Amino acid sequence: MDCSTKPFALVVDDDPIILMDVSAILEDAGFRCHEADDGDAALRLLAGQADGVTLLFSDVEMPGSIDGFALARHVAKEWPWIEIVIASGRIVPEPGNMPDKATFISKPFSAAVVREHLRETLPEGKQPEPLRVGR
Repeated sequence: MDCSTKPFALVVDDDPIILMDVSAILEDAGFRCHEADDGDAALRLLAGQADGVTLLFSDVEMPGSIDGFALARHVAKEWPWIEIVIASGRIVPEPGNMPDKATFISKPFSAAVVREHLRETLPEGKQPEPLRVGR
């Protein structure tokens, strides 16, 4: 697949190791990745580049003025075409935390778990070729 046709994912996590790992997992799954270390940085990036983003993959607990749940709700409202996956190792979402379209994955997770989650939850038209090949 030509790199220019790969969709973009925005990965948001304040832990640099997790940020790097999730980006690598998503790149292997066929995405190009933007990275942000908190919700505020994610919103700044989306303000200029949301049109090209297909997937938001965000942690819940982060420094700054907006956590992952609030980021997900904002993205769902402002950029409804962006699919949303929220991840946490300590917090389980309660009703109303996440927008209806968002899905949740527990940390720690493996690359196989993330790929399978994306296969099951992303609309087929938004799945990069490497995800579709595994069907």
